[in-house]
Amino acid sequence: MSAMYRIDHDTRYVHDGLASTSQHVACLKPRTLDRQRVVWHELTIDPAPAAIRERIDYFGNHVSEFAILAPYTEMRVLSRSEVELQETTGEVDLGTSPAWESVRESLLYRGGAPFQAASEFSYPSPYAPADAELEAFARGCFEPGRPILAAAIDLMHAIHGAFTFDPNATSVATPLTEVLAHRRGVCQDFAHLFIAALRSLGLPARYVSGYLLTDAPEGQPRLVGADASHAWVAVWCPVHGWIDLDPTNDVIPSIRHITLAWGRDYGDVSPLRGVVLGGQEHRLKVEVSVYPLSA
Repeated sequence: MSAMYRIDHDTRYVHDGLASTSQHVACLKPRTLDRQRVVWHELTIDPAPAAIRERIDYFGNHVSEFAILAPYTEMRVLSRSEVELQETTGEVDLGTSPAWESVRESLLYRGGAPFQAASEFSYPSPYAPADAELEAFARGCFEPGRPILAAAIDLMHAIHGAFTFDPNATSVATPLTEVLAHRRGVCQDFAHLFIAALRSLGLPARYVSGYLLTDAPEGQPRLVGADASHAWVAVWCPVHGWIDLDPTNDVIPSIRHITLAWGRDYGDVSPLRGVVLGGQEHRLKVEVSVYPLSA
């Protein structure tokens, strides 16, 4: 089974004053994967940039770098994509994944041993620091000898069951210890918490940004801009490779999850970031729409 989607990701910055120049980095083109094909992608920037450069970053994500040299009070960056997804075939046999302790041991540095790329994702990062409280939270699922994927899925269930989705509870700067204490947050918080808990045990996990198709209320049309950027986690297993897990929705992502980029945490895959000279205060508005084109 396959599905085709159209994604519009519209970002607007409105400044109180005149911005003289700015430099930006956009991570807005979906990845090409075995199960995901980018049919076309278009990035429209207003005011038009003086220069733009396309590159692939360290993690394999597509990045656009651009500079605006003319003064402006409003900037709009519109990313439009059409993506085809193939449904994953078969379920992962959790029992065939190795014990989580053996995965951790296999990633420890040993002189002369081959480099394990996944080990890069087992260390703390700015938005997913190691923490004793997070390790204690994860220990309830990671009993001695448990297969890593079975334990990771139980941890996904635990986060979904214990935390409340609340878009007003946190910001990107909210510490994970605060998220853990208040048990409230958004998908970004739950992904970072999941990752930090796994890394506190010495296990590799990466942050995945993307989009999720959501359904309109029955009998009503889909609303433009009603969808939003989404975030979930990928856990590494030597037998099955990287396995995506979505703690916000308590599911294994499939044909409704569109992968945009991945990295150590949100800081590596922020959709749009930059430096602006002038402009005074600004207001940010982001609208994301995901349209199913066929099924």
